[in-house]
Amino acid sequence: MSLIFANVESQFTKDKDLKKDDVKALIDWASKQPHFPNLTELQAIMFLHSCYYRNEIAKTTIDTFFTLRTRYSDMFKNRNPSSASMQKIINHMLVTVLPGKTPENYAIIFMKFLENNSENYNFLEELKYADMVCMLHLYQEGLSNGFLLVADCEELSFGHLLKHNPILIKKFAYYLQEAMPIRLKGMHFFNPPPFMDKLLALLKPFLKNELLNSLHVHNTLESLTKFVPLECLPKDYGGAEETVSVLHETIKSRLVEHSNYFDWEETLIVDESKRLKEFEMDDIYGIDGLSPIAHVSDIMGTCLGSLRRDPTGHQKPSSFKHSSASALEIKVDPHITE
Repeated sequence: MSLIFANVESQFTKDKDLKKDDVKALIDWASKQPHFPNLTELQAIMFLHSCYYRNEIAKTTIDTFFTLRTRYSDMFKNRNPSSASMQKIINHMLVTVLPGKTPENYAIIFMKFLENNSENYNFLEELKYADMVCMLHLYQEGLSNGFLLVADCEELSFGHLLKHNPILIKKFAYYLQEAMPIRLKGMHFFNPPPFMDKLLALLKPFLKNELLNSLHVHNTLESLTKFVPLECLPKDYGGAEETVSVLHETIKSRLVEHSNYFDWEETLIVDESKRLKEFEMDDIYGIDGLSPIAHVSDIMGTCLGSLRRDPTGHQKPSSFKHSSASALEIKVDPHITE
């Protein structure tokens, strides 16, 4: 299947604040960066839009995007959706961008584990899967005012949690916040497991305050629908979109049908031998002299201790109001029960 991307002219129609002269200036600048791959007009539009039309910030973001896709080869290589490793994670969970948008014109990234058994779960492959879905959507559908992440955690098990690698969390969080050309407007987790505070504690050291302040945990559908209209959700939850099963089959087929897109995507790398100015980024093992990796390792130790006390992972539900999640200043649904 040939690569078919969103129409460039329609992006200017969608976004009246997007200026053709700014896009051209960004493309001209990119053409003078000898270490870059070719920057397309659609890519320039995506980055300029995600950076709220600030050209200098867009330049830094573009360089970071291409550089991370080069340096983080574990996340951005070997992404053939038909491979055995990718098929395992694709069958294990649903990651898709729902067809409908919120009244604010936000697209909804919907995630759901489809089975409680973590035997076939691989955290690295999940990160690949999520990025593949989001970037394919962005290239094919074009701009949205923003994105919301909505995750149903009903089948999230303690075994899944124990497979979360803190270094991979740090890498992906850096990419998400510093390089990915989307405006992430909020993260919403619902049907939380009893150990949700542990998961949040894993994420917190690597998220900026702006993103932390947009993170919500919901124990009721009513709470979630204060942020995401019910009609935007799958029929399984009373919404108007297709069922989880249908959405899953659709994204599985779509990824395989567009495998040539993922081949092309692997060419979006820099040639470090031609770089004119050294690229600076945070130390992957620490930020500003602190060591979030060590902090997260302590958390994982606590998780393992909990597992030894109860190998099944079945724990008494904790109160988020009085747990470490509260100490992390995570916004939670006030309806969470004691």
